[in-house]
Order: sequence, then C-alpha cells, then structure tokens
Amino acid sequence: MSPNPSDYILTLSCPDRIGIVHRVSGLLLAHQGNILDAQQFGDEETGRFFLRVHFALTDASIEAVKSDMQEVAQSFGMQWQIHGAQSRAKLMILVSKQGHCLNDLLFRVHSGQLNAEIAAVVSNHRDFEGLVTSHGVPFHYLPVSPETKAEQESSILELASRLEVDLVVLARYMQILSPELCQALAGRAINIHHSFLPSFKGAKPYYQAHARGVKLIGATAHYVTHDLDEGPIIEQDIERVDHAMSVQDLTRVGSDVESLVLARAVKAHIEQRILLNGSRTVVFR
Repeated sequence: MSPNPSDYILTLSCPDRIGIVHRVSGLLLAHQGNILDAQQFGDEETGRFFLRVHFALTDASIEAVKSDMQEVAQSFGMQWQIHGAQSRAKLMILVSKQGHCLNDLLFRVHSGQLNAEIAAVVSNHRDFEGLVTSHGVPFHYLPVSPETKAEQESSILELASRLEVDLVVLARYMQILSPELCQALAGRAINIHHSFLPSFKGAKPYYQAHARGVKLIGATAHYVTHDLDEGPIIEQDIERVDHAMSVQDLTRVGSDVESLVLARAVKAHIEQRILLNGSRTVVFR
C-alpha cells in the first residue's frame, strides 16, 4: 500500500521483555490506528528489541499518539521516533572527483526512485558543478587544505543545519572527517567505500586489487564514525571478476556496485528501516 498523508512510521528499540508489541499495538488500536506493516527483531546477544510499524490514522491526531507513546516509552525504556511516511528527506551530498555515486543519486531523486530532496551538493573540487546545477540543485564549492580544514568543516555543518538536512551522504568524498564533525553528524551521515578494506587502502585500490588477482570486488555503505571506515554497516554487495579484466574493467564494475549499495543504504535510511544496535545495525526490509 502506498503512503498517504495519514501514514506514519514508528520505530523503537528497548530492552527486550514481555508485552512490548501488545502495548504498542494496543495504543494504536485505542487511536483507531490501522497497522499496514510491522517488523520486529529480538537480539539475544544484546537483549534488545527492535520494532518498525507502518500505520495509518483516520480521525485521531498524531500528536495524541505521540503523547501516549511518551508514557509507554517511559515504562519500557524505549528510544523511539515517529515520522510521516510521505515526508521527503532532505539530503546533502559531499563529493570530490569521482562522480558515479553522485550521478546515480541525482538520477534516482529526479526520477522519483528515492523519496528525497537534494538540498545541496558540497565539493572540494568544481568538477561536477555543471552536472549538479543542471539538475537544479545548489552547488557549494568548499575547497579544503590542512590549514583550512576546521573552517571548511564548520561551513559544512552550518550549511547542513541551515538547510535542516536529514542525511549527509559521502558519495566518494575523499576527505577524512574530523572526530568533531563525525560526532555532530552521528547517525545521519552515510559513507561508501570499496569492500577491500582493510586491504588495498589508499587512492588506487583497484590497481592494487588487480595486481593481486582478486576474484571478488564489492562495496560497503556504513554510518560515519570517528573510527575511519569502521562505522555500523548498512549495506554490502559483491560482483565476481576474473583474470581477463583490466584495471579499468575492475574500476567500472566497482563503481557500479558502489552506486547501487549507496543508493540502497540511503533508501533504507530515509524510509526509517535502520535501527542502531551498538556497533551493528538492524535493517528491516
């Protein structure tokens, strides 16, 4: 069923115990809420429970639902959120000199495959200014050097705040974010990289992979943390390659996988399908 203005997404996590689903479904029933879809997961290792409920209201106020949820959340120690299912997420994309992921996201948003608005594209190079502006998206050129890094990151954060950005997407942005910026964007910044890590680090991983004769290449999308490329993983995929492929072939295949994996991760985030579970994620399909 497609979302309409009375559709909402409730997500929550809390210590696992008896009665959670009963209380939540009972609360929605009391407000004449119709549950359209529900997914849950209980993690035996962490002892935490995760729930995503897509529901619709007829006459009841969503504010009344939120008020009652406050009481339920307090009794169960819940972390919870309610979002409008039809709300368009605001994205800010960071990019450097590799544009495949940027181009893919621009197309998916333009064609309606992602229910989002790209509020801004920020780059430390001007290579994709024409591409971005041709989509009617504001382009912000923010060059960076070791001496200006703090000032440049402050500009990025100020822009994200002013535009009320929901998610920052590092679409092959080849700069290491400072711990301060990572903390400020915790839980709302996604990065993409090749899946060779921790092997083949550096600027030309596909050259290194070709030299070693790899047979699988792939990509990983994860939330950004101050531990470089070690944030909670959201999405991954791989493609088989063989000895007949050149470095350019590997790069092309890798670029395709990176674009697809990043798009999946962004889609899952803006549809409220991801819940953090310590250093891991629960991703409802």
